[in-house]
Amino acid sequence: MNTINIGLFGFGTVGQGIYKVIGRAANAHAEIKRICVRNLSKPRTVEVPAGLLTDNENDILDDPSINLIVEVVDNAEASYRIVTSALKRGVPVVSGNKAMIARHLPELIELQRRYDTALLYDASSCGSIPVIRNLEEYYDNDLLLEVKGILNGSSNYILSRVFDHNEEYAAALERAQQLGFAESDPSFDIEGFDSLFKLIIITVHALGVYVSPEQIFTYGIATINSHDIRHAREKRMKIKLVAQVVKVSDERFTMFVMPEFVSPSKYIYSVDDEYNGVVIRGECYDRQFMFGKGAGALPTASSILSDVMARRHGYRYEYKKMGYMNRPAYSTDVVLRVYLRYTGRDYLDGIPFLNICEMHLSEDFNYVMGDIRLSDLLACREQLSDPRVFLANIPRFFLELDE
Repeated sequence: MNTINIGLFGFGTVGQGIYKVIGRAANAHAEIKRICVRNLSKPRTVEVPAGLLTDNENDILDDPSINLIVEVVDNAEASYRIVTSALKRGVPVVSGNKAMIARHLPELIELQRRYDTALLYDASSCGSIPVIRNLEEYYDNDLLLEVKGILNGSSNYILSRVFDHNEEYAAALERAQQLGFAESDPSFDIEGFDSLFKLIIITVHALGVYVSPEQIFTYGIATINSHDIRHAREKRMKIKLVAQVVKVSDERFTMFVMPEFVSPSKYIYSVDDEYNGVVIRGECYDRQFMFGKGAGALPTASSILSDVMARRHGYRYEYKKMGYMNRPAYSTDVVLRVYLRYTGRDYLDGIPFLNICEMHLSEDFNYVMGDIRLSDLLACREQLSDPRVFLANIPRFFLELDE
């Protein structure tokens, strides 16, 4: 592919960032030929030539001169329709829609194979951090033990304002919304779903196994309050929203998204504001750390540009690990240690702790710290969704290696 003629779907904050970045990247030999938007009359901060915008998807999909689709729409159904239509036409796609990709990845992989084309999506996970391609190429062996980190810049910004600047949670959330790090409805970020979808994609490239969203325990920071924050400070820790996939043996792995108590000795302790941080652990190389902006128009656009350049050289994901004969199986039969803050003396009756190592009871709030199976947390999801409850992980994996 010598000259790249791009059909761009979506011209919001990220789409406009892509337009700027592509215009600056002379060595990309790429040009945006057409942009599809929902509303042609919507005011935009970036001016584009007359006739470049269209509200008809087929103006791009049916244009034989367009040899790459870049899709950054915020609607998962529209994203799915655009991406699958392009792949079936044999046109490669670059996408940033992690929700769509995480829900449909097995089908999307099959479409790439059937129509001999490519879908790249480094921008879907961790913004400017090239975690997908690194897992696909550099860590293409069975020595990988764990991928763990802060995958959502919005929730991390909020928690940074709380722990580093002593802001109230509500004020920190409002500030994140004002700066554009969180949406007017922030639930996708603060309830952990953004991190979940990224973790699913990462796991396919880390271990070669796809796990559907419904099978994975996901818990966010929406119900954190001053009692939890004070408890973390008393322990000289911060609370971070952490996603992780961990091999617990050669045959099994587990994965989940939860707030976590993080000590100052950990790499992700110092990952603040809208930044993401990913720790990759292996048998022979111990830990390697990747750090970068996980939110914002230009960081995401830079990752899109990297995929555009990769397609210029014919790059595609090979999904090598999905062909391994001895891939580990997903398991929730693991024991976690958690902190659970709640109200009401009888709340714990339905939570099957294996043992409780610390308990606090008061008129204002109660908490316990104890061991529980991940499978039981999944079974108790409805009870744990009580807005008066907060849950956080107390990390135990690989502690003997961190001394």
